[in-house]
Amino acid sequence: MRKTNWLLLVMALVLSVFLAACSGGSDSGEETGGTDDAENTTEEGTEEGGESTEGEASGEQVLNILESSQIPTMDSSHATDAVAFQFLGSTMEGLYRLGPDATPVPGIAEGDPEISEDGTTWNIKLREDAVWSNGDPVTAHDFVFAWRRAINPDTGSEYGPFMMNDVLKNATAINNGEAEVDELGVEAVSDYELEITLEKPVPYFHSLLTFGTYLPMNEDFVTEQGDDYALTSENLIYNGPFVLQDWDPTANEQWTLVKNEDYWDAETVQLEEINVSVVKETSTAVNLYETGEVDRAGLTAEFVEQYAGTEDYKTLPEPTLFYLKMNQANEALANQDIRKAIAMSINKQDLVDVILANGSIPSTGAVPTDFSTHPESGEDFRDLNGDLLTEDKEAAKEHWQAGLDALGVDSITLRYLGGDTETATDMDAYIKNQLEENLEGLTIEISSVPFEERIARDEASDYDIQNSGWGPDYLDPSTWLNMWTSDSPYMTMNYNNEEYDSLISEANNDLLTDLPARFDNFLEAEKVLMEDAAIAPLYQRSRAYLWRPSVKDVHFNPMGADFSYKWAYIQE
Repeated sequence: MRKTNWLLLVMALVLSVFLAACSGGSDSGEETGGTDDAENTTEEGTEEGGESTEGEASGEQVLNILESSQIPTMDSSHATDAVAFQFLGSTMEGLYRLGPDATPVPGIAEGDPEISEDGTTWNIKLREDAVWSNGDPVTAHDFVFAWRRAINPDTGSEYGPFMMNDVLKNATAINNGEAEVDELGVEAVSDYELEITLEKPVPYFHSLLTFGTYLPMNEDFVTEQGDDYALTSENLIYNGPFVLQDWDPTANEQWTLVKNEDYWDAETVQLEEINVSVVKETSTAVNLYETGEVDRAGLTAEFVEQYAGTEDYKTLPEPTLFYLKMNQANEALANQDIRKAIAMSINKQDLVDVILANGSIPSTGAVPTDFSTHPESGEDFRDLNGDLLTEDKEAAKEHWQAGLDALGVDSITLRYLGGDTETATDMDAYIKNQLEENLEGLTIEISSVPFEERIARDEASDYDIQNSGWGPDYLDPSTWLNMWTSDSPYMTMNYNNEEYDSLISEANNDLLTDLPARFDNFLEAEKVLMEDAAIAPLYQRSRAYLWRPSVKDVHFNPMGADFSYKWAYIQE
């Protein structure tokens, strides 16, 4: 098969978006989806701290790191957060993975896909030397089983429909119960040849294939485990660079990644072991770093001044946004003036400079800076749309009073859902103070809960306001803007705007061969979303770290797993 000139143009444009994503970024917090708790992007061909490294491993190849929360799940059909995708990406291998320069490189795929002239059929040959950790070969059937499982409505996957509907042929119909799962557009032509049929040309599909939802599963093993599948590391098998050991979320908050000697590319993997512990307090993390017990520690504002400028200090910007979700099932938040008042009352510059102090920047829209550029002009999305929802305390008070008058009340109490990490609690306390101080009659009741509980409450729409965030799942503005359509599986805040839905639908269907017009639709849709104040943008994340200089070539990804350890090594 051959690619058309149009398809080659699309791929070139997507690659330009990809590389743009690798140079931008901002701060901290926990989010519910996408690349969940990430930190910074690195420049092409550089290690995480931004310095090029060409050296050899020396000393003990053991890395000790911290996480701020337990892994919610290791079932790729049910993973929705960055912590899960981080460890799925470390232990599993899909058709492709993001390489050191953040472009897709072959994983289980033997090489690049063959793409039909109309862009809807992808034929991929699989390598024949890849095996699961139980010795079974990794075959095309493993991908067919996993993808069908993710889209099957009986599975209850969130990301299956989100990542496959309107992408894989018949995915939407299957998820709606209107077609059988074996009608999904994926077929094992042979043990080592996979044919994928798309509903339409999808400009970002190559990058989508690196994402965790598209990982394979061994059907015999999953069936044998039954309801126990993926509950602990004993109920999993692996085909990636590392295997997971000692992971039991009900019993401990420590686990280990051990080099997978049966991995097809094991000779590239130099780390023998990665030890992971859950630590929520920054002071504890810093103490562990200072005593040499861990090799990386995230920093909150009070520690930045102490360590900024030292050899161990790193900041990692990224294309991850944080914002307040406002649930319009609440009568007060169904009022546009109330939402605008909340969105315009927070001093975001002080939030990033004083509370976070890690290089994060204020956000004023729904798409990050340095993520995607216009196909014709090359201008950044954020530059084209500018600052859409900014701090304006006087205007906020006017909107607040208008909203109170419309509701016939003089006070409002709202339940605020936040995280339980030190950074999250500090930030939420600041936001509460800003809102209550600037909006007379407003009371904010904060619930600071563990990450797993926050995900569950988000899915149940059990909140009024939620401090949330999102990192990209693939390299296209739609990874941000699809979330806010009325039929999105992540629409937990009861927002519905027909004009917005129409703009996004047209971009994702009718304009796939007119990329400039498609981009313009996304620009207009973001304006509609911000005019509605459907969400209140807060900041684009960058995170500050202490990072052991001896740790080399840990690569940061703009989507999927935050960090790639496949190429990492210790150089004492």
